[in-house]
Amino acid sequence: MWGQFGAAIDSLEKAIDACPDDLWGDRSRFPEYWYVVYHTLFFLDYYSSESEEGYAPPAPFTLGELDPAGVLPERVYTKGEMRRFLEHGREKLRARIAAMTDERAAARCAFRELSELEHLLYNMRHVQHHMAQLNLILRQVTDSAPDWVGRTKQPLEVTPPPAS
Repeated sequence: MWGQFGAAIDSLEKAIDACPDDLWGDRSRFPEYWYVVYHTLFFLDYYSSESEEGYAPPAPFTLGELDPAGVLPERVYTKGEMRRFLEHGREKLRARIAAMTDERAAARCAFRELSELEHLLYNMRHVQHHMAQLNLILRQVTDSAPDWVGRTKQPLEVTPPPAS
């Protein structure tokens, strides 16, 4: 699971890096590139949480993405902010997958009428859906898009730094 979900996150990271600055903050385009990245990362983080109750994204992000009115954030978030949000989501998901047991995978998730395993697949499909959207925008604007990532090279288990 991690090899493929990690690859989807790696692809998103490559799409952030590949986006020219003038496209990143272009408020005249729909959908706005930066916003697709933000939306994807927000829900990666949200769906990687234990439950909806008590969820809060890291600063400077808010719960506005859950507003049914669909109001955009007040400003364009920077690539640096998105990279930090991506790392936050990657680590949160990595820990969730590393802690997965057969029993937990079969249990009902807190978000939908799905098992925890099926919910992970749902979350991965959401990331991949928006990756396709970002790559299409890049192809249309720059005639280029990042290469396919077949499997993440990042290990599931993170080795803590040695004690000093």
